[in-house]
Amino acid sequence: MKSLTLLRHAKTERDSDSGRDFDRRLMDRGREDAKRMGDEINKLGLAFDLVLSSPGARAAETAELARLSPRYDQRIYDASTGDLLAIVQQTSDEAERLAMVGHNPGFERLASRLLGVSVEMPTGSLIEIALPIDQWGDAGSSAGQLVRFLRPKEFL
Repeated sequence: MKSLTLLRHAKTERDSDSGRDFDRRLMDRGREDAKRMGDEINKLGLAFDLVLSSPGARAAETAELARLSPRYDQRIYDASTGDLLAIVQQTSDEAERLAMVGHNPGFERLASRLLGVSVEMPTGSLIEIALPIDQWGDAGSSAGQLVRFLRPKEFL
């Protein structure tokens, strides 16, 4: 059994100083939400063998404030569902628990594909999916089971 956790970046500013989407940072509310999600991850005792994060400013800041100690992977930024699934499938099988920090619409679409139902992930939300597989390469459509779905507003 493998476990995939997706954490969508927290609430962001509309525009960056540079004008680039990649550089958009978290708003004050987003920083607080990311910290709260990190506190909840810690409280639940969730531990990950590998954490991959988009290097986009808002995702990187979310991962850092949630205290996830990620490895940054450029492929996650602006990735399609197929690209995200390929990243999951290429993960070393030594990792039982994978977490990824990134963006919509890719994360919603990946979760929906793995669960076989439509999922909407608001900013800062976390979804954990159990996959009844022994190798990440076998991850695919409709194989997952929802373990938990957390939203920052639940922890105000």
